[in-house]
Amino acid sequence: MPQDNSPLTVIQMANAQLLPEVVKLLDEGHTVTLPLRGYSMRPFLENERDKALLKKTTTISMGDAVLAELSKGHYVLHRVVGIDGDAITLRGDGNLSNEYCHAGDVKATAIAFYRKGRSTPDSTSGRKWRVYSWLWTRLFPLRRYLLAFYRRIWLKFFKPI
Repeated sequence: MPQDNSPLTVIQMANAQLLPEVVKLLDEGHTVTLPLRGYSMRPFLENERDKALLKKTTTISMGDAVLAELSKGHYVLHRVVGIDGDAITLRGDGNLSNEYCHAGDVKATAIAFYRKGRSTPDSTSGRKWRVYSWLWTRLFPLRRYLLAFYRRIWLKFFKPI
């Protein structure tokens, strides 16, 4: 098959414009790979470095990383830390505070992440992601200090790839 060596054009859009279109594709049964923007899922997912592979949500479980619309046009990709009937509590791995939505506001579940420029994804059902998730969620009381160390010291010596 011939290679297309034409230059790649990157177009950036506001999440409020892009994500409703992503949700439409998900509703049609497609999976979507979405470049990540923001720092709320640090230290393991980085702004403009990593990508999430999303699929339409069928069930919501504790620990899932989900795309949720918190208010009109305001979407977040955060971890589910609480479920009480229809009420869902979310928290980014790099955040110390919670955000809240309803089950109907959860638009997608991350089924894998492409990290550090790799071409093979880390599945959220794989051992690596499950161990990381289990450990990181249980470190919540210490997270403030771990995140401060990461931001103030680690990043000065080891820039994200």
